[in-house]
Amino acid sequence: MVPLSILDLAPVVQGGDASQTLRCSLDLARHAETWGYRRIWFAEHHNMPGVASAATAVVIAHVAGGTTTIRVGAGGIMLPNHAPLMIAEQFGTLASLFPGRIDLGLGRAPGTDPRTTQALRRTLNGDVENFPRDVVELMGYLGDARADQPVTAFPGVGTHVPIWILGSSLFGARLAGALGLPFAFASHFAPAALDQALALYRSEFRPSATWPRPYVMAGVNVFAADRDEDARLLVTSLQQAFVQLRRGRPTRLPPPKADFDAQLLPHERAMLEEALSCTFVGGPATIRDDLQAFVDRTRADELIVGAHIFDHAARLHSYELLAEVQRAGAEWTNGSRARE
Repeated sequence: MVPLSILDLAPVVQGGDASQTLRCSLDLARHAETWGYRRIWFAEHHNMPGVASAATAVVIAHVAGGTTTIRVGAGGIMLPNHAPLMIAEQFGTLASLFPGRIDLGLGRAPGTDPRTTQALRRTLNGDVENFPRDVVELMGYLGDARADQPVTAFPGVGTHVPIWILGSSLFGARLAGALGLPFAFASHFAPAALDQALALYRSEFRPSATWPRPYVMAGVNVFAADRDEDARLLVTSLQQAFVQLRRGRPTRLPPPKADFDAQLLPHERAMLEEALSCTFVGGPATIRDDLQAFVDRTRADELIVGAHIFDHAARLHSYELLAEVQRAGAEWTNGSRARE
C-alpha cells in the first residue's frame, strides 16, 4: 500500500484568522494520527493573507507537541531565505524535542513575491544559485560531528534529521538524485514536468548511506465527499483562491461557490485545468479509481495530500474518507516495487 501523508497549507478562511487556522491544523493532525497518515507537513509562505505557516518551525513545534506518533515536518523550508546554520539549529531543536518525528523538506523558491523576498533576504545576489551548496552545508550541520568542523550546530549535530528535496522542475530532481535524497514533487500545483522529473531522478539517483534507492513522494489535491457533486462544490474554494493568486491578488480561502466554472474566462479555465491536473474530486469510488491510475502512472512511493477546503468539518471528512478508501483495500501499489 502506498502510504498517505498530508500537506497542510494552513489556510486562513474568509472570516477566520491565524489563531483559528492553527487550532484547526492541530486538530487535523490529531485526527490524521488516528486515521493512519504517515506525516503532516507545513510550507513556508510569506506575505500571503491566506496562509498561516510563515514561521514554519514554530508551527511544526505546535503540532508535534500536540500529537504523539505522526511525523511532522516542513514541505518545505525555502532555504535561500535562510542561513543553513539557523535551519540546522531550528530543526535540531525540533528533533531534540520530538525524536524520530521531524522531517525537513527543502525548496529553492522564495515562497513569496520579489519585494517580500528582498525584505526576507536583504539581498538577492546568488541566493538561488547557491542552493545545492547550502543543502550540503546543512546536511553537514545535522550529521555526525567532525574533528575539523569549525562551526557546529547545537542542537543539530548528530540528529540526522531526514532531508528531502522539494521541486517542480528538473533542477530539484537532478539535485535529489545526485545527493541520494528522497524527492517530493509539487504536482499538486505545478504538474507540468512531473513525469520527466521523476524519470530523471530515478535514472540519476546515487545511493547514499540513508537512502539506498530512490524514493518519490508526489503531491496531489484530494476533495472527497459522500457524493461526487458535493466534492465538486468543495473544490471551488481552491479554484477561486488559485485564480486570485494568478491575478496577483492573493486572498483568504473563500467559501465554495456554485457554478464557479461558468464564471471563468477561457484562459482562466485552461490555467486551472493545467495547474490542478493532479487534483482528484469525488466520492469514495471515484477517488479510489483516479488515485490508482495516478499511482500506476507515476509509481510514487508515497502520496502527500492537500485539501484546501473552507469548512473544517468537511476537510476532516475528506481526509477520513480517503483513509477509509485505503483501508478498504485500494491497492495503490508502487509499480516498480511490485515488479521486484
